[in-house]
Amino acid sequence: MGIVKKMHIAFLLNLSFAVFELVGGVYTGSIAIISDALHDFFDALSIGISCYLEKKSKKSANSTYTYGYLRYSVLGAAITNCILVIGSVAVMYNAVMRIFNPVPLNRGGMIIIALFGIIANLAAVYFTKGGDSLNQKAVNLHMGEDVLCWVAILVGGIIIEFTGFTVIDALLSFGVGMFILISAALSMGKIINLFLEKAPKEISVEVIRDSLTEMPQVLDVHHVHVRSFDGISHCATMHIVTDCTDIRGLKCRIKKLLFKFGIEHTTLEFETPEEMHGESGEIWKIESPKRV
Repeated sequence: MGIVKKMHIAFLLNLSFAVFELVGGVYTGSIAIISDALHDFFDALSIGISCYLEKKSKKSANSTYTYGYLRYSVLGAAITNCILVIGSVAVMYNAVMRIFNPVPLNRGGMIIIALFGIIANLAAVYFTKGGDSLNQKAVNLHMGEDVLCWVAILVGGIIIEFTGFTVIDALLSFGVGMFILISAALSMGKIINLFLEKAPKEISVEVIRDSLTEMPQVLDVHHVHVRSFDGISHCATMHIVTDCTDIRGLKCRIKKLLFKFGIEHTTLEFETPEEMHGESGEIWKIESPKRV
C-alpha cells in the first residue's frame, strides 16, 4: 500500500473519530475532549491537504516545473503545521476559559472515550509510518502527538475519578496545546530553511570541497552551492578547475563522490586554470598546479 493511500486512510480515521469525540466531549462536559475534537478536525483538514500535495509532488519535471514538483510536499508540511499552530492556540484559549469557569464532568465517559481515542490514533500512526518526506513525517508526528493527547486525557479522567480535582482536565488540555504548538514551531523552522534554500544540515560544503580537491587532476573547486528540494532529494552546482583531458571520466568520478554525500542531482562547470572564475565572477589564473 502506497504512502498516499495510507494517508487517505488516516484522514478518514481522523475525520470519523473527530465527529465521535465531539459528541462525546459534549456528553461528558470535558473541555479536553472537545478541544481534542477541534484539534482532530484541524488534523483531518491538514491530512487531506497533505494527501493532495503529496500526490502532486510525485509528478515528473516538465518545461514549467523544471525541478519537478517535490516542493509541493514541503508546502503540505507547512500548511499542516500552520493549521496545528492555529488549533493549538484555540485549545489553550478554551482551556484557560474552562479553568475560570469549571463545569461538572462525566468521569467514566472521559475514560471510555480516551481508550477509543488511543486505539483510533494508534491505527492512524500505523498507517502514516514509513514516510521520508517532511510532509509525511509531519503527518505521522501529529498522529503520534494525538496518541499522547488521549493518554493525557485518560490519566486526567482517572485522577478526577479518584480525587474529584476537575481542573486537571483544563490543565492537561492547556499542556497538550502547548506541546503541539512547540512541536509545530520547531517543524516550521526546518520548512523555512528549505524554502530559504539553506544547505542541508547533514551536508558540509567545506568537507565536499576538501574531498574534491584531493582528487587527482582537480586543481580547485569554487562556486559550490548545495540545497534540498524536499529534505530528501539534494542537488549541488559547482565550478571545477582542472587540466584533465578526460572530462567525461572526471565528471563520472565526481558525481559518484557527491552521491556518497547524499547529493543526487549535480551540475558541474569545468574550467581550465587560464579561465578560472573567482567567487565574485572575475577571471583569474592559477600559477601553480595546485591551489593551497
